[in-house]
Amino acid sequence: MALGPLPVHGGDLVAAERRWGRPQAGWLDLSTGINPWPYPVPPLPQEAWTRLPGRAEEEGLRVAAARRFGVADPAQVLAGPGTSALIQALPRTRAAVRVDVVSPTYGEHARAWAAAGHDVRAVSRLEDAQSPVQVVVTPNNPDGRMVAPEFLRVRAAALAARGGLLVVDEAFADMAPDISVAPFLAPGLVVLRSFGKFYGLAGLRLGFVLGEAAVLAAVAAQLGPWPVPGPALAVGAAALADDDWERATISRLAGAAADLDGVLGGAGLRLVGGTSLFRLAEHDDAAGLYDRLGRAGILVRAFDFDARRLRFGLPPDDSALARLAQALA
Repeated sequence: MALGPLPVHGGDLVAAERRWGRPQAGWLDLSTGINPWPYPVPPLPQEAWTRLPGRAEEEGLRVAAARRFGVADPAQVLAGPGTSALIQALPRTRAAVRVDVVSPTYGEHARAWAAAGHDVRAVSRLEDAQSPVQVVVTPNNPDGRMVAPEFLRVRAAALAARGGLLVVDEAFADMAPDISVAPFLAPGLVVLRSFGKFYGLAGLRLGFVLGEAAVLAAVAAQLGPWPVPGPALAVGAAALADDDWERATISRLAGAAADLDGVLGGAGLRLVGGTSLFRLAEHDDAAGLYDRLGRAGILVRAFDFDARRLRFGLPPDDSALARLAQALA
């Protein structure tokens, strides 16, 4: 079978089946950084499904999100239909400028700014960025690299002084809340937060942009009315208010990541980064290993910018971990 191109995003089982066919045992999808133990969806009121969301429901979600992310004022929180939609909307709120994106990272940032007419440049470190708009993901996808909050605050203040903007994507910050810059919102700083990754409910399509009122108003105008459906408002508010689940999940994910490290290291892969939702590993024949895993029905993430590296999400149970270990042996 001729090998097709790499899937553009994790979780693309259609592209995987075009490349390898459908596995008899079904797919073990380790290509995403989504929690395999999702938040238990609570019973929802019938009105969440049958009427348009109201201001009370939207305010309830903003209050819960502000508390969870450490934001002083719920008015500095705007919810949207997934972080991806917010990544697309934000560039459309500004006139065309040069934009530096700390790379390699999540590819939608550069694509979205370029599609909105901006001149996008990749830089390897935030210290090297000089453009009026600068974008950084911390912890970064796929290597888990983090930038200190104090450095981000200083950089945002410098950009604000010349009308610029620092965009900080904290999609994977739930497992390491101390590295978040969300509690320090100020002019020149915008923070993006995901919901689906840590809470394991990616299909709910919920995300947040945190920032000053003028920035949020411009993004809201791009999204239009009722951007978040009633069920997502209700589930999001309940999940973000559940402190016990958050603490237990941070611990559970850390333990699962350690178990995955043992399997990867035992198979001769070199661990080079990641978060407790995914691990980045290096192998001299990563392309061959990627293909072998695909033929075994295990989808992991490969990268066109570095053929030596593979990203592994967390196996959902002991049998899945054993299946991975066997395929790697």
